[in-house]
Amino acid sequence: MRLFDRSNDLHILNEAFTESASGNGQLVIIVGGPGAGKTQLLHEFLDTPDRLGARILQGTACPTEQDQPMSLLRKLLGNDGVETAPSVTVPPTEVPRGAFTPSEEHRDGTAPGEPEPGTTETLLRLADGERPLVVAVDDAHLMDRASLRAVVHLLHRSRFRRILVVCTTSGQPDAARSAAYTELIRQPHRRARLGPLSERAVGELIAAQTGSPRPAGVVRAFHRATAGNPLLVHALLDDSARFGREMDRPVAGTSYRQAVLSLVHRGEPRHVRVIRTLAALSAPVSVTALSAAASAAPSAPASATSAFASASAPAFGTAPFAPASLAVVAELADTPPAGAEEAIEALDSVGLLDGHVLRHPTAATAVLDDMTPADRGELHGRIAGLLYRSGAPAREVARHLRAADRVPSPWGASVLRAAADQALAADDVESCGGYLRLVLRDCSDERERNALSAALARAEWRTNPAAAGTHLEPLRRAALEGALSTRDTAGVLRHMLWQGDTELAAEAVATLVSGHSPEDAQILAEVEFVRQWFYGIALPTRSARATGLDPRRHVPTCRNGGLTAQVAMLVGGVATDDCAAAVAQALQGHQLGHLNLELVAMALLAIAHADRPALAADACGTLLECAAGRRATTWQALLGSVRAEIALLRGDMTTAAQGARRALDSLHEQSWGVLAGLPLSTAIFAHTAMGAYDDAEELLARDVPEPMFRTVFGIQYLRARGHHYLATDRPFAALNDFETCSRLMRQGNSSLQKGIPWRSDLALANLRIGRPGTARKWAEEQLRLPGGHSSRARAMGLRMLAATSKPHRRATLLRETIDLLKACGDQHTLAQAYADLSAAHYELGEYARARLVARQAAREAEACSVESPVDAHLLEDPATQSEASGAKGGPALLSDAECRVAGLAALGYTNREISGRLHVTISTVEQHLTRVYRKLNVASRSELPSKMLEHRIPKLSDRWAATHSPAG
Repeated sequence: MRLFDRSNDLHILNEAFTESASGNGQLVIIVGGPGAGKTQLLHEFLDTPDRLGARILQGTACPTEQDQPMSLLRKLLGNDGVETAPSVTVPPTEVPRGAFTPSEEHRDGTAPGEPEPGTTETLLRLADGERPLVVAVDDAHLMDRASLRAVVHLLHRSRFRRILVVCTTSGQPDAARSAAYTELIRQPHRRARLGPLSERAVGELIAAQTGSPRPAGVVRAFHRATAGNPLLVHALLDDSARFGREMDRPVAGTSYRQAVLSLVHRGEPRHVRVIRTLAALSAPVSVTALSAAASAAPSAPASATSAFASASAPAFGTAPFAPASLAVVAELADTPPAGAEEAIEALDSVGLLDGHVLRHPTAATAVLDDMTPADRGELHGRIAGLLYRSGAPAREVARHLRAADRVPSPWGASVLRAAADQALAADDVESCGGYLRLVLRDCSDERERNALSAALARAEWRTNPAAAGTHLEPLRRAALEGALSTRDTAGVLRHMLWQGDTELAAEAVATLVSGHSPEDAQILAEVEFVRQWFYGIALPTRSARATGLDPRRHVPTCRNGGLTAQVAMLVGGVATDDCAAAVAQALQGHQLGHLNLELVAMALLAIAHADRPALAADACGTLLECAAGRRATTWQALLGSVRAEIALLRGDMTTAAQGARRALDSLHEQSWGVLAGLPLSTAIFAHTAMGAYDDAEELLARDVPEPMFRTVFGIQYLRARGHHYLATDRPFAALNDFETCSRLMRQGNSSLQKGIPWRSDLALANLRIGRPGTARKWAEEQLRLPGGHSSRARAMGLRMLAATSKPHRRATLLRETIDLLKACGDQHTLAQAYADLSAAHYELGEYARARLVARQAAREAEACSVESPVDAHLLEDPATQSEASGAKGGPALLSDAECRVAGLAALGYTNREISGRLHVTISTVEQHLTRVYRKLNVASRSELPSKMLEHRIPKLSDRWAATHSPAG
């Protein structure tokens, strides 16, 4: 294996071998921390071709064999198959002064082992042979005493022999204090000290393993995460290898975790305790809290704390950490401050720490996962107690309480509750829920449990309403009995409305509002306001108003800066620019978390329906950015649905379809409740308008909750489905859906009817099935609605009325329709109105004007990403049409008057009906048809449509013909 950054060390070994081979015995000590590559360097040296002529004895000392005399020497001789010489006892005079004496004892109190007779003589005999002798001892600081005595004795007698002894030893403090290390360094020796790899060497290693150089930033990230420890570098490379040439950063996985634990367990027990403590502390903590904890702990010598006087640089992949006091670490690790400082320095030297912070978050995870759950919990519990006593912020204490899975009495519950509030304010829903669930688990007081459940539901609602529902459902009875706070009761009622239980919610509000303070009554009145105007449920009964429920009497004005009052004015009165602007300003003046989400959605839709969709879209975009920044999935889903609906109202079908789909998929079906009808109806409308009928059918096949049809969202869903039925030639099915909408709207909040043009829908369906009189009745009823503020709804009514009127009247009505649609910004309906007006002009014989308006209709349709609603021939230049007919050699093109009469006749109109529509005599119609029959070689009236198609004769719009009946 190729070595990196080790050429000088390898040179020392090669030079020592050359010297020993010439008859001058040598000792080389390789010093390096765990993972530094000592064994790899030793193997590289021994595998060099120059060593082929040498006799190599190699062995590794083991800590479990230190009490077995001569265990290492037996490995050395056994690996070479050498038998020991006859027993020869080493004379005591040959043992140098200061080495070992018979009276010396091990640190554990046992007597040192004596060398086996003849062992040293055997080694000397091998050295006196024809080949040089290389004795390689890995982890020499772990040698047993008898083997050490034999090695030292060999060194004393090898000065003029061809012997090279190479020993690797750890640079850790415990190794430096060992008897073997102490004795070896007293002998004449050369030393190779292995430090960490340089950043350049790490780059070369990465390039060699991946096959190409990596950018400097990638190399720097690897070096920063490992401090150049070869073991860690190789482990990170193994984990990152799956990315191949695409590798742009180190990815820590199984190999890295194993390498970390290998380094941890090579150290002393106190090293393990210290790094576990630092791993448990490896989250942002308060400098104040830790400083306070340090002052409360026993004082440490100045020298011991100097290394922790300032914060170290941020560790790889983590946020900047405050420096934990040495006294705190020492106390938590049950280690004296000096021992803790020594352990931190040792762990720093092997690349696990950067100062006192773990270099990589995965290292902290690996260290903590290596503990038993009981030990890990006990450690986090001690940290939490220490932080609490030092006055640390609640979230810092709560994080460790949660990791410890305990709620210490009497202070734990209050700390966790405070931390939950802080976490939710910081948009950390997961931590908030974890703290509350921990308190709830150990809480036995019913009232407190209810409050905890409501708080937990408020947190989970932001990301998963279905999960929040599991906490709110059991609180229904308590809410109806008035056993909850007003805030918690409002949360339960909102959940009931979300799930479609609108009647019970209304009864609950009516029952509870009379027994509360005016401020609490306003909170409940806001819930009732949302019930009526957002969900579209009927206004309160007289008895309900008698209880003080009428929202017009209790519109909150102080909780949210007047938003509810402004929205009430917008939806309940005549909309003005000032009113819409006031609502938009009120929305932008508050943080989203302080507002009722349903009220916000209702406000945006009200602005859009008040002919200000651009203003609504801007306000919605701002709120959506806020929701995305706060990772509030429910807010994003509902506001995304609102933005898609606003796009639909503006005729932007592509944006509407994509936005509604995206919103729909961001929540589970169970989380949407009855509000699923909002994105579903928007997407179905948009897909149908674009001709994507299969996509619309797929959405219609989804299951929807039955209670949805008791709300305005169910009505919109039925409207969307009805229009899809019309587009796919199922007019009677469409009529059935629209009639259902009629019934539901009459049962609901009648004030919403001016914004939902269901009467125009009925008019369109009746036109399609040949009932123009009924269609006209519904259109006129739509236009008679009092106080209508939606230009779009009025425009749709006018368009249907125009479809049942004569050409001259039709053109007038359509021009008014177009003005209204321009005002409200609905490009899709505007394209349809232009197409209708083009057909009216064509029917009146105003062909140039018809073509001009048709081109405008095509432009509007293209902007909406929908198919042009006018026939292609109206978009062509008449001269081009004449040239095309002449080039084909066909009969001369009919005159405009003949085209007009032939077109109506082809559509099935009688001569009398054509006369009435074109305001000419029946005789004139007959004369035109005679000339048409002759020019097109038509034998009977039934052949006229096919002949017109054959000769490409301009006719009225197929779409217009489909919505008009000869009986009209």
